[in-house]
Amino acid sequence: MILITGDIHGDFNRFKDKRLKKLRKSDALIICGDFGFIWDGSRREKRILKRLGRRRYNILFVEGSHENFEELEKYETEEWCGGMTRKISGNLRQLMRGNVFEIAGKKIFAFGGGKSDDTNDELKMKYEVPCENELAEADSKLSEHKNEVDYVISYEPPLTVGEFLMGNEAQADKIGAYLEEKKNNLGFTHWFFGKFHVTKRIPTRFMAVFDTVIDAETLK
Repeated sequence: MILITGDIHGDFNRFKDKRLKKLRKSDALIICGDFGFIWDGSRREKRILKRLGRRRYNILFVEGSHENFEELEKYETEEWCGGMTRKISGNLRQLMRGNVFEIAGKKIFAFGGGKSDDTNDELKMKYEVPCENELAEADSKLSEHKNEVDYVISYEPPLTVGEFLMGNEAQADKIGAYLEEKKNNLGFTHWFFGKFHVTKRIPTRFMAVFDTVIDAETLK
């Protein structure tokens, strides 16, 4: 089983959801960006990360736009379930941008990152927004899987999906444009994203997820 939730921003209450009690060793909870538990490198923070890593199921996340990227990059990378991850603690991992994973019998394309609306900091934007090499590598990995996956997990949505939700407030950017191209050329069953702090299904295959936990297969 794969369960999906949206931006957590370091809120431990999301892990108290009763649906998580159903998850077993090979199952996963996937967070669509803004994990937020890796922030200051404090002892308290590391205790919380170890506590999460001891869960019997996998806790996986893609990066959002509100992360401490420099702190996150201190964790070592390793291959897991067919793609590259950062192993944070035990069963807690970051799914690195542009990789394809096979998790709980499903093929998942992970694409974290997104430009935040509240910064012009060039260093922060370097981590938030993918470079051309990252986009090319993502294309290559999708090609290895014949551009067919079960689920897409991202922080940002494709451009037209963002426009559907936000109307004139939506802003065109590099990630939205890239994901729009994937929307049109990639075979997938469902696409989940977390940026807009709302839970809403966008017919027929897209779902914005926020402060709830849903089943990736049934969307309930």
